[in-house]
Amino acid sequence: MLSQGKFSRQIKIVFNHYTIIILLGLILFSCSDFLEQEPGNQTSITELLSTKEGVLAALNGTYTTLEASVREERFAVYADMQGGNIKFTPIPTGSNRGNIIIPFRIENVYSFQDQAISGDFSSFYQQSYSVINQANLILEFVDDLIDATNSEKNQIKAEALSIRAYAHFLLALVYAQNYSFTPNASHLGIVYNRTTLTESGVTFPSRETLDNTYTLIIDDIQRALSLYTNLSALDGPIQTYFNENNTKAILARVYLNKNDWQNAFETAIEVINTSGVNLTSQENYLSEWENSVVPMTEILLQLSVPRDSGGSAGGSLSQHFGFQTITAYGNYVATNDLLSLYESFDIRSQMFLEQSLATNINGELENVNYYFTRKFQDTPPYPAVRLSEMYLIASEAAYNLNRTDDALNYLNFIRVRANASLISSTTNLQNEILNERRRELAFEGHYFFDLGRNQRSITRNDGCLAIVCDLNYPSPKYVLPIPQENINLNSNLQQNESY
Repeated sequence: MLSQGKFSRQIKIVFNHYTIIILLGLILFSCSDFLEQEPGNQTSITELLSTKEGVLAALNGTYTTLEASVREERFAVYADMQGGNIKFTPIPTGSNRGNIIIPFRIENVYSFQDQAISGDFSSFYQQSYSVINQANLILEFVDDLIDATNSEKNQIKAEALSIRAYAHFLLALVYAQNYSFTPNASHLGIVYNRTTLTESGVTFPSRETLDNTYTLIIDDIQRALSLYTNLSALDGPIQTYFNENNTKAILARVYLNKNDWQNAFETAIEVINTSGVNLTSQENYLSEWENSVVPMTEILLQLSVPRDSGGSAGGSLSQHFGFQTITAYGNYVATNDLLSLYESFDIRSQMFLEQSLATNINGELENVNYYFTRKFQDTPPYPAVRLSEMYLIASEAAYNLNRTDDALNYLNFIRVRANASLISSTTNLQNEILNERRRELAFEGHYFFDLGRNQRSITRNDGCLAIVCDLNYPSPKYVLPIPQENINLNSNLQQNESY
């Protein structure tokens, strides 16, 4: 290990908030959550990042900020909620017991009516660029370390580059239309931030085209892959940090979203064949998902929850999806739209915890069955990428390369493991692949983005409370508004259509 001591995952490092940094942070260079300090005991950025210990602490803090941004309710439920995989639970206690309402944090987004002036996702936008800025600062200072070897520096740079690419990729999914929305992906992508204030000073950047955005994401990932060593920068399970294998897996996902079918296929196959990771077995599938302490066999990257000195978790996905008692449970459960896609003998049909909850039906409380996912009970980590996705990427890419035998082969790898009926016909194979992604990756933040890149309309039936339940493709509402406060501070930052 590179670290000289253990750095707890809950370390947060935040800068001193000078006025100009606050203003620019609202644009995209947020410095919050990077160097936490007490008044009168301030540590300069230069001093902190002048040693390997300081840089490693900063890297650890960056992972913590990244985990918080994707685990937070808005992003964690977004793709499955918008796509129709999840609905809401009744209020468990109090005068409104049994009533079902839309959680206020996602109310506007859920109805495709988010507002730029007070957007539901403003915090995700700011926090994502905070992650990016933290990674940039590490990259700025790491080469000057005098107490780290070249191998150690390369590993730190590789992880920081991977974090930067991943954060930009997630922003592109939320704020930019799919790659095929315009010819050559010439429509708006996102601001791609590769410098810090200390390097570039005050700048007011414009959004890249989506094609340029993907070029920059891929460039960062390829640079990272050229730098990885066989060491880890931080202590802990290898799956909890970026490494060569999971960075290649993220690259396969990027290629898929770019419609670069050849590279998507080859990269996914490379991960399958060389990562040393195997699919979780049919026998252990349910039990491994339910064990939130030991990583699943097939996990390539998971972001661990922060814990205090006593080992208690500061928060996890179970806050949204978990069931503890009939008076304490999360807001989100599976829709019948999703449940109906599983064959009765498919082991994934057992991935739901059925609970009878008091529900207001026409003014009377009645017990109604709800289905909580077993994936995120107790204190689970965030499953950023696992091997099953690589098989599904290989299948979809092969289909688009007219390699239907390969497409069926990799699709059926997942179905065999699930004890589901094999697919033998190429009729409607594209739909079969999309539905298999929906079944296998449910609750993991993919389906709405899958629909968008496949240019499919949204249909939400069971449990939909939105003002607008369905959305016909194409629509400007497949993306969210850039927060208006950022637009106000940067005249070069162009707003998305309709906002």
